[in-house]
Parts: sequence; structure tokens; C-alpha cells
Amino acid sequence: MNNPSLSTPARTLRISVLFALLTVACGFLALWVGPFSISFSEIFRILIGDTSLTADSMRAVLLEIRLPRVLIALLVGGGLAVSGAVFQVLLRNVLADPYILGVSSGASVGALVALSTGLSTLFLASQPLFAFASALIVVVTVYRLGLHGAIEDNTLLLSGVMIGAFLSAIILGLVSTMDRPVRNALFWLIGYLGNATMTEVLLLFPGVVILLFVLFVYAGRMNVMALGAEAAGHLGLAVRRQQIVLYVLASLMTALVVSFAGAIGFIGLLVPHAVRRLFGPDHRLLLPVSFFLGASFLIISDLIARTAIAPTELPVGAVTAALGAPVFIYLLRRKSALRT
Repeated sequence: MNNPSLSTPARTLRISVLFALLTVACGFLALWVGPFSISFSEIFRILIGDTSLTADSMRAVLLEIRLPRVLIALLVGGGLAVSGAVFQVLLRNVLADPYILGVSSGASVGALVALSTGLSTLFLASQPLFAFASALIVVVTVYRLGLHGAIEDNTLLLSGVMIGAFLSAIILGLVSTMDRPVRNALFWLIGYLGNATMTEVLLLFPGVVILLFVLFVYAGRMNVMALGAEAAGHLGLAVRRQQIVLYVLASLMTALVVSFAGAIGFIGLLVPHAVRRLFGPDHRLLLPVSFFLGASFLIISDLIARTAIAPTELPVGAVTAALGAPVFIYLLRRKSALRT
């Protein structure tokens, strides 16, 4: 008998394509809107390489500033949303988020070390490299602390909160010792896409795509794990091994995107929850739709960040927090009400 909560391949493809088109539309909107006016026809000509009728300044604004920013937002927003969906099924908690395990704080410490030591000015890739390495250390540490408990219990959540609190103290200490790069550091801690380059896009793209592909392969097993560890075990799934693999993959995705964009919150919490409410819990549909909706959400959030009080820019993390905090409070209150 077919499970009515599972999507057919045709429905999965249809809805995924629809949200992919939404992401493309949001991307073109972000390329169009700004203090420097560029029409849609000019955007299209520049993107296909026909630059005979466009000014050099227009091409520079589009290809060197707006396009890298949109592409980074697409990869980061989509990656965070998919990571959130994985953590929520892994921990069986709709309030789970990529940052709850302290990965974001770990990446922040690494990035601040590169900024405070001046390495980021000598070697442009040092900031994401340090952030990624530091986040991986946190991933291993949190897992080792929670090793004696089941992953779906609160052990990892509590370990992540503890490590995150400890790292927050280190972050405050590092920021207090900095002089010139303090503003950049604070922007990065909140989440900022204004320094995006095509080099960073090319570095980030293959990692995100590979991790997405592997996670999509595990979508069917996530559906089984959503039933609970005991039920999944009875159905023949090697629950412990699958939990470890998914934990590592989702943590790697979070570490990767945070190392390039900073600590952008709430996307991994809100987007998967919204998609689950709209289309159900089938991860074969939930993961691709979460990716495209997360990408669209971050693209629009970054558009708001750079235009709301122009010419001054806001950190995009401030926008996502402003949009996401009320929803988080609603989810928290709703979950508490269901328990009473």
C-alpha cells in the first residue's frame, strides 16, 4: 500500500522545478535592484556575453559585485536549509538548527583568528580555511562529548550549547583585542555577503553540490529514521551508522557555508519547517524544495540588507534574525502548548 505522506517522482520534480524558478526570479530581482540602474535586457545581454551595447561600469557592477553576491547567497541559503532539514530529522526536533551544535561559533573563532593575526590580508583564502578547520574541530568535539548518548536524544544538543557558550567567550576576547578589522569581524559574525567574489563562488560550489548530492541519496533513509530509532531498526536500517553519516554530512555542509558567509541564523530552522508544513515530511521532496526556498530566502534577505537603509548596508544575518526570531518564538510557544 502506498504511503499518502510520500511524494511521487512526478510531484517531486514538478514542485522542485517550481521552486527552482522562484530562485531564478529572486536572483534576477537581486541583480536588477540597486543604486546603479541595470535593465533586465542589459542583465541578460551581459550574462550571455553580449557586451557590445553595455558600459564597462555596468558590467563591473553586475559581474563583480551583484552576481557573486547572488550566487553566494544561493549556495549558502540552500546549504543551510538542507542542513537544518537533516538535523531536524536526526534529532527529531523541529527546533533543531545547524547552529545549535556550535558549528557556527567554531567557524567564527577560526575566521576571527585569521582576521586578528592579519593572515586574511596576506592570504585571501585564509579566513574561510581557518573557519572551516575550526568548525570541523567543533564538530568532532561535540560528537565525542555526546558519543555515549543516542544522537536523537538531547545529548548532542546540550553538548553543542555548552561548546557554543565557551566559544562565544573566546569570540568576545578576540574581538576586544582587534582594532582596524573590528567592523568587518562584527559583520562577519552576524553574517555578511558584501565581500563575495567569483573566486569564492567557484571554491564553494563543488563542495555544496557534492554534499547535496550525497544527502539527496540518503533521503529515503531519512524517511525511515523519521519514524524513530526503534521503528527504523525493526525495518532493517543500521540506525547508528546512518545517524553518524548524516551528522557528519550536515555538519560539513554547515561548516563549509559558514566559513564563507559568516553566522547567518534561522534559515536552517525556518525553511525546512515551512516546507514540511506545506508539502509533508517526505525528504525526497523536502530536501530539494528546502534548498531552493532557502536560497530564495537568503537572496531576498540580502537584497533587503543592501537596500533598506542605502547607501549603508546591514549584515544579512540581522535581516534573517529579524524575520526569523518571531517565527522561532511562535514555534517554541506552539511546541510548549502541545505538551500541556
